Amino acid sequence: MTRKQRRLTLIGCALVVLAIAAGLVLNALRDSIVFFSTPSMVAEKHLGPGKRFRLGGLVEQGSLKRGDNLAVTFTVGDGGATLPVAYKGILPDLFREGQGVVAEGALDASGVFRADTVLAKHDETYMPKDVADALKKQGHWKDDYGAKPSASAAPTQGAMR
Repeated sequence: MTRKQRRLTLIGCALVVLAIAAGLVLNALRDSIVFFSTPSMVAEKHLGPGKRFRLGGLVEQGSLKRGDNLAVTFTVGDGGATLPVAYKGILPDLFREGQGVVAEGALDASGVFRADTVLAKHDETYMPKDVADALKKQGHWKDDYGAKPSASAAPTQGAMR
């Protein structure tokens, strides 16, 4: 075997090992690549208790209930399904009913999502693309979700002084 043939064989073997390693990593992360799952996706996948995932959707109107010692329960929906959420801790300042939320945690045996982290949407004009796409798919998209504040609503230069 010549020197060139040995070099090509070594490079070929290295590429095969690299491809196998990449395949194994992607296979292991297959379910984790999604940023979050909506309540409809959770119902379709029949996720079992104890499996950690991110839940995203809108906080249902009238579902927010505060308990003792910072305990909070609310319902997250996506227009097709809802999922009750229990959380113990301080909620973000922007958290409120009717707004987008992403919670991290796991389902318990009774079907309640036990969150250990709750993230609210950034501001009144921001909506993650995945949430917007899910809302459009469910028919709950409002045209003013992505609208910028109009120029007439901006303060004039004289008002700033």
